[in-house]
Amino acid sequence: MAGSEHDVNRSTRSGRFVKESTAERSPDTTVTEHVGGETSGDEREVNRSASTGRFVRETTTELHPATTETQRI
Repeated sequence: MAGSEHDVNRSTRSGRFVKESTAERSPDTTVTEHVGGETSGDEREVNRSASTGRFVRETTTELHPATTETQRI
C-alpha cells in the first residue's frame, strides 16, 4: 500500500485539514501527519470529533461513540 502514503496538514486550532501553503505560513498552529503506507510498531491511536476534527480524550470517545472517530497514526 505504499501508493497511498502521503502527508496531511491540520490546523491545531480547529482540527480541520489545511493546504500545504497554510502549514508553511503558520507552522506554530498546524501539524503535519504522515498517513497510509505500511503499519509499524510505533503507531498510536488518537480520537477526534467527527464534526469538528479536533482531538478529544478517550473518555469523550467512550461517552459519544456516534460522533467521534479513532485513528491510528
